[in-house]
Amino acid sequence: MERVVLVDENDTPLGTMEKMEAHEKGVLHRAFSVFIFNSNGKMLLQQRAFSKYHSGGLWTNTCCSHPRENETTIDAAHRRLQEEMGFDCEISKEFDFIYKKELDKGLTEHELDHVFIGEYEGEINFNTEEVCAYIFKPVQEVLDDVKQFPEKYTEWFKICLNEVVKRVL
Repeated sequence: MERVVLVDENDTPLGTMEKMEAHEKGVLHRAFSVFIFNSNGKMLLQQRAFSKYHSGGLWTNTCCSHPRENETTIDAAHRRLQEEMGFDCEISKEFDFIYKKELDKGLTEHELDHVFIGEYEGEINFNTEEVCAYIFKPVQEVLDDVKQFPEKYTEWFKICLNEVVKRVL
């Protein structure tokens, strides 16, 4: 059973809760989002596997998840990059922010999201249980597509993308 770390607005741990329960109750918990770019500045997007427990088949950032109890967010980000996309690379934390958004299937994301940025050029061997496709796209094309077809993208990606553009790019 996977658990998430519950936190307050200052990222102080308050305990843990089973992941699905936290998403059903909309409880604030720690998360991370990784945005990888290639040397041409194109953003690496993944399409979530259709079998995922929510937001299946939607496009999103390179990877995202939740750190385990006593695991740093950067260690968790490296772990999930490897587990989801089949590679690891240097990443750096750029910022964090809190958001709350309703998802499909009666779930709510309420996360203190730590955002990491990195660059990668190598081979991608994604995990088909997590990801069904990937693409590198210019940021402006991603922004235009999200605006025109928001239903193709995860709720958190739409929020986080705007934060990345505003704060980093």
